[in-house]
Formats: sequence, structure tokens, C-alpha cells
Amino acid sequence: MKKQLLVLLIAIFIGFGANAQTKSSDTNVLVLIYSQNGGTYKMAKSIAEGIQEYPNTKAIIKRVPSINPKEKLNPDVEKLPIATIEELANYDGIAFGSPVHFANISADMNYFFSQSIPLWTSRTLEGKPTTVFMSAGSGAGKEAAILSFWNILASHGMVIVPTGIMGTATLDKTVPQGNTPFGATSLAGSTGTRPSQSELNLAKEQGKALARVASGLKNTENIKSVKTTSVEPKIDINKTLKDNNIVLPEAPKPVGNYVPFTISDHKVYINQVALKDGKILNPGKVGATVTEDQAKDATYQTMLNVIAVLKEACGGDLNKVKQCVQLTGYFNTTPEYTQHAGLMNSASNLTALVFGEKGKHARATIGAVSLPINSAVEIQAIFEIE
Repeated sequence: MKKQLLVLLIAIFIGFGANAQTKSSDTNVLVLIYSQNGGTYKMAKSIAEGIQEYPNTKAIIKRVPSINPKEKLNPDVEKLPIATIEELANYDGIAFGSPVHFANISADMNYFFSQSIPLWTSRTLEGKPTTVFMSAGSGAGKEAAILSFWNILASHGMVIVPTGIMGTATLDKTVPQGNTPFGATSLAGSTGTRPSQSELNLAKEQGKALARVASGLKNTENIKSVKTTSVEPKIDINKTLKDNNIVLPEAPKPVGNYVPFTISDHKVYINQVALKDGKILNPGKVGATVTEDQAKDATYQTMLNVIAVLKEACGGDLNKVKQCVQLTGYFNTTPEYTQHAGLMNSASNLTALVFGEKGKHARATIGAVSLPINSAVEIQAIFEIE
């Protein structure tokens, strides 16, 4: 009896282990759109429906922020959550939707991607599957618009999933269609219900195709991670600086009763202003006497000073940096100025370029009535070192 019970327990444990091994977490796919009148949003819902028909796959629809905050959007579109550029890294696949604007993507989607330089330099989106769908009023330029969007996604190293001839079996040839072999589109300006049922059917098939690729890549993620860990060479910060023609200045010296940095529990604390060759670069107030381009140059110079001081804190070896923990930018601006984040990108992009994955950081941007010695910017940085 005891022997039979033992055999039964072993069988149960083996079966449980097999189930535990085959069970995988859901594949999460983002459907990210810009849509003003709702046509692209209707296509997005069909894309999401196709994604969720694939086993163990979830879809979420979000929108990019409008460049013009006063722009009137379709009520259903306006209710959608707004995505941030940083969160693209959190998904296993992404479908992008946009109206066609002069044979290109919308300005709002284009502006959203203009903030993706840190993702590009850190190769965050590399190997992530993606697909593109669009809505065109006249139908003119739809294929050119998709291909132009592909250029951006290919620059990030993303895996592009086209539509090919899928969906032709359900195509209603009696009405005009906007479909292409590159991605589903809606001929929004044509007569009848738009998007047409054929256009929605192709969008659904496109979503399912993306889900299939995303799910397949996700299942090989652990193998890829092991291979990457074993063969990827250690990044040499000094070589990165040389390859990108980045010359660090001499670390600024204190001009008061303080030190250029302090170290506590492997954390380095640094504060710097836009000092260059002994003088403040582009001094003054942003929005008044200092242009945005001048403020960005000052921000870049300030971050160079931070890295120069950090090098001293590391005993001359920046390879000792484990992580950029936090950057806080203080900007000398007029009271009505609100574009601080765009100025701070100069510092964030430089940090990501120099340190790669280790350069990913939390960030804050703050406007100030004035700053020491009339600097347009001051940066407070926290780094973790070995």
C-alpha cells in the first residue's frame, strides 16, 4: 500500500512539474495610435481583437499625446490612456496606427518618436516585433506612409510584420478598399461604412500575425538572454567616448566651502552648472534672453561637467559606474515656460549614449526663478559605482 501511494505521489509531482514548465506568462502587445476623428481607432480595435484571439496574448490600446493640447478628439479616442516613450520597452510587441498626412505618418506620432533616442542608443526595441496600420482620407500616399514609418522602426532594429496577401479570401471586391501588402489601411474618404468590413478583417488578421510572432519570440527570450550574457563583450566607456568624439572637460573646481562630489554607500552625489572654459555657457533666463537651442547646449555642457566629476570620483575609471540612478535638472526660466523636459533630454541622451543600459535613470525637471552665477541650468546627479 505504501509503495502504491509513493508511486502515485511521484506521478502527481511529475505531472505538476510538467504543467509548471509548459505554463508561460501572457504575451503583452501594445496597440499605439494617433487618431483625431476615430477612423484609425476603429482599425485599432480590430487589430486588438486579432491579437487577443491568439492564445495567451493580451492587447492594450493607447494613444500618443497630441501636439496641440486644445485639439478636439473623437470622444472615444480622448478616453484612451496616453503612452510614454519609455513604456515601449515593457511590451512583447507593438502595433502602430496613424492617419496618412501627406504620404507620411502624423506629426503627433512623428514627434512621439523624436523622443526615442535613449531607446535607440540603448537598443531597447531591438528584436521587438512590430506592425503598422493606417487610415487615409483619399487613399493617396498610404503605402509610402507605411514604408516611411518602417524606416523609423527598422532604425530601432525592430522586427517588422507585414500583411502580404492575408485577408484576400474575405475581401469584398464590390467596394473600394484601402488595403496594402504592407499593412491594413482604411480608405476613410470613400462612400459607405468606413472602415469597411474587409478593411477591418485584414486588420484583425494583421493583429493575429503580430501576436503569433511576438508569442514565438517571447518563448525564446530566456535562450536569447543566456546567449547574450555569455558572448556580449563588456562595454568600455573610454572607447564609447572616443568613438562618439566626446571630450570630457577638466572637472570644475569648487569655489566655496564644499567638495565637487561626495560618496555614500557606493552612491556618488554631484551638482554642476553650465561652466565652460571658466565661464558660464549661454547665461540668462530661458524664454527671455536664452533660446531653447542655447539652453540645450548649456544642458549638454553641464552634463559633460557632471561626467568629468564622476570620472574623478571613480578614480579616473568610468567603467566603475554601475548605474545612473537619478538626474534632476533645474532651469532658469520665465514663469510661463513649460518645455523643461525637452531641454533636459540633452543630458539624458548624453548619459544613455555614454553608459548604455547603465545610463537609464529616473529624472526630474524643475523651473527656477534664478540659478547661481546666472546659469541657465543646474544638474544634480546620483550614480552608483563599484
